[in-house]
Amino acid sequence: MAEQCRLRRLTRVDVLIVAAMGLLLILLVPVLLARPRERAVRLLCAANLAQIGKAMLFYANDYEDELPRAGGPTSTWGVVRNWMAADRYTAYGINAKNEGGTASISSCFYLLVKYYEMPPRLFVCAGDANTVEFKLSDVPPGTVPQDFELTDAWDFGPQSSKHCSYSYHLPFGVYALTTSSDPSLAVAADRSPWIASPAAAAQLFAAFKPDLQTVRGTDFQARAGNSITHQRDGQNVLFLDGRVTFENRAYCGAGEDGSWGKDNIYTVSLYGAEGRGDPWGMVPAAGVQPVSARDSLLVHDDPSYLASEPRRR
Repeated sequence: MAEQCRLRRLTRVDVLIVAAMGLLLILLVPVLLARPRERAVRLLCAANLAQIGKAMLFYANDYEDELPRAGGPTSTWGVVRNWMAADRYTAYGINAKNEGGTASISSCFYLLVKYYEMPPRLFVCAGDANTVEFKLSDVPPGTVPQDFELTDAWDFGPQSSKHCSYSYHLPFGVYALTTSSDPSLAVAADRSPWIASPAAAAQLFAAFKPDLQTVRGTDFQARAGNSITHQRDGQNVLFLDGRVTFENRAYCGAGEDGSWGKDNIYTVSLYGAEGRGDPWGMVPAAGVQPVSARDSLLVHDDPSYLASEPRRR
């Protein structure tokens, strides 16, 4: 009888173990399935950036080595006045002397759609939540003129930030990129974590700290500086030399490897005058520019951000 009781107790334990293992599998299966999908998303995102990079080089070849920059020579970062305008003067608010005006980051990318007929889908990363391909058919009826085509537009529609997943090295100002710039400068990448997007609000800069010998941040603090597009594991980055790589840290721009690290592609360097990279830096705001020709500064559009103040560490 004692032996039968002992067998019953073991049977109950076995059942509990099996139940626990089943619960563990239920919890792990979504994670295990998500990993291959995320790898596929990263690869597709990298392929998008590679095609964008090639088109940018074609553009530069046609426009005196300058990478795409919407607006006029003195236009500043802002909004596109009229994305359906008949000419660029009306679109960007440029005067008859070709002065002034504002243009968005997305409108710089859109030049590749307008002049090189790149499909708008290439500017959307599958990992960028709530960002979708721009289609004229999705614009409210009666808004777009009859026979209006994608190549007639000057930006990704009236809500352009919802149709472009990528950040771009600030093209307005004295440090806009040309093909003669430092090849290790970042040209474009997944969205900056410090600017709000359709996927999430701007992240807290105080939570970020590089995990370098000179700074001694933790892995968790270092990941806080990554784009949210790929679950904070890193970001796909297009460099001026045409490389597209998945970088696990945001400090992957121009600069030497070592204790100081490379330049942070999403922040303004505080050490530009010293000629070395700044892995930490300062979050840019309206009117802020890269501090040198080797300071990578990738940004994307958000209306509230253009009225923000710089945030130092």
